[in-house]
Amino acid sequence: MIGVENGYPLGNDLANVKKFYDQGARYISLAHNGHSQLSDSNTGEADGVYLHNGISELGKQVIDLMNYYGIMVDISHPSKEAIRQMAERSKAPIIASHSSARALCDHSRNLDDEQLEWVKKSGGVVQTVAFSSYLNTEKHNAHKKAKDSVLQMVGKANNIPVLDKYQMRALSFDELQAYLLQRKALMNLAAPQLEEIKTTYPPVSVIDLVDHIDYIKNKIGIDHVGISSDFDGGGGIEGWQDASETLNVTKELVKRGYTQDEIEKIWGGNLLRVMEEVEAVAKDLQKGA
Repeated sequence: MIGVENGYPLGNDLANVKKFYDQGARYISLAHNGHSQLSDSNTGEADGVYLHNGISELGKQVIDLMNYYGIMVDISHPSKEAIRQMAERSKAPIIASHSSARALCDHSRNLDDEQLEWVKKSGGVVQTVAFSSYLNTEKHNAHKKAKDSVLQMVGKANNIPVLDKYQMRALSFDELQAYLLQRKALMNLAAPQLEEIKTTYPPVSVIDLVDHIDYIKNKIGIDHVGISSDFDGGGGIEGWQDASETLNVTKELVKRGYTQDEIEKIWGGNLLRVMEEVEAVAKDLQKGA
């Protein structure tokens, strides 16, 4: 399934909504890490600067066309006011493709109780995300600081540089491939120390993820909670670093008493239901056109 995590490339041409749909786009977020011509972003919370006080007039028209063609409205990155307006504007259920509960982790990318209720009212779903700093910021920061310290120490001792993601992005393709081999060697050398720091500075884990699932389920119901990894965007937690470890999430759900039917809903059933309802709304709108 193709998602568009930023509506910015739609430009100002509304015909592009249909073009994106024809190319397979089935959900779109109107903004990402920064305001777009369509919507304010959650990033405005840090500096109080917003462009539209929610969504722009063009953004409203884009939502109408998304409803018309059967594209899900994704609220994970926009500002709270933009999300409120999206929930009000959309004739179809909305989704948060990768967000968690703000009551458990106070981050602007997460949804507070009021926002969770907007999703429920729309009939939508919140895909709880395995992004460590959105699950437990304090635990994430403490573990990262200890881990970075170990890597710097081992890297210096073995003449291996330690680059952050921005420095890696600045490398050419060949330079990056060479560095990734060095990075793999560094991780192997540092493995004993990295394992040892987990006892003092535990990493964010599957347990933290399922805490958020519990919270959202208890707050708005089992029909409105799902799971997302965000592996391609920095996601990955202790116990679920890649697809091979996915069963660990299911095991934790079983341990907490979730039934097979509930687990099926969380692992995709709820999102598929929303997709079908969005498609049904589109058919009705097209009939009346």
